[in-house]
Amino acid sequence: MAERVRPLQVALLGCGVVGSQVARLMTTHAADLAARIGAPVELAGVAVRRPDKVREGVDPELVTTDAAGLVSRGDIDVVVEMIGGIEPARSLIQAAFANGASVVTANKALLAKDGPLLYAAAEKHGADLYFEAAVAGAIPLLRPLRESLAGDKVNRVLGIVNGTTNFILDRMESSGAGYGEALSEATALGYAEADPTADVEGFDAAAKAAILAGIAFHTRVHLDEVHREGVTEVTAADIACARDMGRTVKLLAICERAEDGRSVTARVHPAMIPLSHPLASVRGAYNAVFVEAEAAGRLMFYGPGAGGVPTASAVLGDLVATCRNRVGGGRAPGESAYARLPVSPMGEVVTRYHISLDVVDKPGVLAQCAMVFADHGVSIDSVRQTGKDGEASLIVVTHRAPDAALASTVAALRRLDTVHGVVSIMRVEGE
Repeated sequence: MAERVRPLQVALLGCGVVGSQVARLMTTHAADLAARIGAPVELAGVAVRRPDKVREGVDPELVTTDAAGLVSRGDIDVVVEMIGGIEPARSLIQAAFANGASVVTANKALLAKDGPLLYAAAEKHGADLYFEAAVAGAIPLLRPLRESLAGDKVNRVLGIVNGTTNFILDRMESSGAGYGEALSEATALGYAEADPTADVEGFDAAAKAAILAGIAFHTRVHLDEVHREGVTEVTAADIACARDMGRTVKLLAICERAEDGRSVTARVHPAMIPLSHPLASVRGAYNAVFVEAEAAGRLMFYGPGAGGVPTASAVLGDLVATCRNRVGGGRAPGESAYARLPVSPMGEVVTRYHISLDVVDKPGVLAQCAMVFADHGVSIDSVRQTGKDGEASLIVVTHRAPDAALASTVAALRRLDTVHGVVSIMRVEGE
């Protein structure tokens, strides 16, 4: 008779949109999970803030408000953290490690801020740290970067990693709506939170960019080192102008290794990309990420980037992996930050720009503006000019130039008497 294997005990912290689906899938897929892991997996406790709330599929006897007590139990094998934020999540995860439990989390904000601290705690106590669901929801992305491409050299990661902003920009393009109208629709459909700041101002995408850059380049990239711009300043006119030029606007997370290989950059901002680029066809709340590696070439990962069930799928994948390690004696990959590459500031990033100016419609204005670009070392690729009743609009697309040079160019343009305003500045990527 085969020896009966001890069931692995899982503590779940948080039972909201994602946590509740994790609990449901653990129950409905219990037999399959046991077969894949080599041991049964049991939900040992669920820590919540509101214990009286009815949670379908969750045994009320398992519910507790004492999260600290739950993670400190000696019989817990894995803690699944679905609380989010910095505290108390950080303290609870550290306590879990100290008590010998491995951790599965989707907490991008905490990983971007204190990833090295968590890695060190996991290493010290011989535990695993898995976090596939922290970036791009259900899309298998972090494990390929950490494991499948571990023998390759990744040079660039570029993608759409926030579904809320992609939905907003997609609606602005498809319906001609302004930003406010598109945001209201996203909120009504549940894509945007009541307070959408983390999404629309780029904080969510910046945290994910920090995680991606750190893994891709084997270098610690702190959240504060990620340049961040949101979508709140994108106008219907920007969207229309991009369409007229055969482009579309997306909020991109871009992590790059410098051409000389001596530094890296990480940034989040709206950008125009050609309609022929695969990312241009990513609609609604979906995510997609390009990885460019030296040997593997260009790889694209696409799928739902949020939602309870898709994100729970990624969490369950991590749960299976760490439980297998518990049964078989393996370990998750630890932190790989041996490269220690410096993170360059945004001013050193080289890319192309789309600049819209309101100017006086009279001879010599275009030449005057062109001279400003030349004086600051920014080469012009193309210019479009329209005029009426003494006013004109100039649309300038530049060749590649450092961001600092562009900033000084714009400052000089604003000082010209013939320039009434710099209407918009947007980077051009994917060409």
